[in-house]
Amino acid sequence: MPHLYLAITAHGYGHLAQVGPVVAALAAYLPGLRVTVHSELPPQVLAAWLPAGFRQLDGAADPGMVMAGPLQVCWAESVAAYEAFLATAPRRLASLRRLFLADPPDLVLADVPWLPLLAARDLDIPAVALSSLNWHDILVEGAGFYRVSPALREHLAAGYRAADLFIRPTPSMPMAWLENARGVGPIARLGRNRAAQLRRQLRLSALTPLVLMQFGGIAAAPQWLRGAPPAGTHWLVPPGSGKTGAGVTPYAALDLPFQDLVASVDLLVTKPGYGSFVEAAGHGLPVLYLGRDDWPETPYLVEWLGRQVPSAAVAAATLGGGELATQVQRLLAAGRSPPVAPTGVVTARDMLLPLLVDDRT
Repeated sequence: MPHLYLAITAHGYGHLAQVGPVVAALAAYLPGLRVTVHSELPPQVLAAWLPAGFRQLDGAADPGMVMAGPLQVCWAESVAAYEAFLATAPRRLASLRRLFLADPPDLVLADVPWLPLLAARDLDIPAVALSSLNWHDILVEGAGFYRVSPALREHLAAGYRAADLFIRPTPSMPMAWLENARGVGPIARLGRNRAAQLRRQLRLSALTPLVLMQFGGIAAAPQWLRGAPPAGTHWLVPPGSGKTGAGVTPYAALDLPFQDLVASVDLLVTKPGYGSFVEAAGHGLPVLYLGRDDWPETPYLVEWLGRQVPSAAVAAATLGGGELATQVQRLLAAGRSPPVAPTGVVTARDMLLPLLVDDRT
């Protein structure tokens, strides 16, 4: 049976939300596909997206980013983590080569660690990156060019260039310097609308708008929603929101798949992130997002989202004040848009299949 080695950054859940639907499509097409996962994401989170029976390796495949809450990147600490990772790269590469020799994968797929791509190239194993971003561009554009050492920039660039293919799902950063980059449509897993069931469970009128708040797997600080929710609305909030009482329900208590919640509510409140934005667009759901101006991917995500569904930005400092109520009411009045089909799932699957099951396997 084919063997897929899958490396996933554990910086929130967005990378898993990108690659997970594609791997699920591969597994549906290739029953018995064996998946080895290299990621520090919790096993129960991986299990919600990946085929049953995957094997998870210990340790991180890359450093991800150091965050102070869901919006603030600690750039100095993040660059330091990557420089420290670079110092250990020879040892890590040797370990990956031993792993691949001991249990050879037919395909290495990364979203978006780069060392497995280098190890695969050394052993002539097909390798593909799939992501809306890469850590070279994030660090160089976000932290400031002067902070990232030339050695680290060259190492990251060489890693991504080592891939046979770099699949860029819509929307993505441009990555014009990557000759191996190929664009596909949006990638998302869509849910089932259970609004009627949800309102019965919450004992809400059919006229009460439901607002879902989430921050892509990065815990929300209590200040994100201060005071009472806007009048007449009911909010579903993540762990760490600090909110209880009338008009608020922690969504972990609802025992519904998260994609079904997205499909069932009337408005999403989130931060700019690939998974959140594309899943919302896939359901035609209006989006209110917090500003994230220092994240290099943000302009591309925001521009695309604005062409798909009603959306608006709100400053974190005013989330809970009059501006929030005004924006919430405006977006609720705008309503849903035609859903955006996640066409990138099948396209990406079809790009990977020839590499996974080529004549050598």
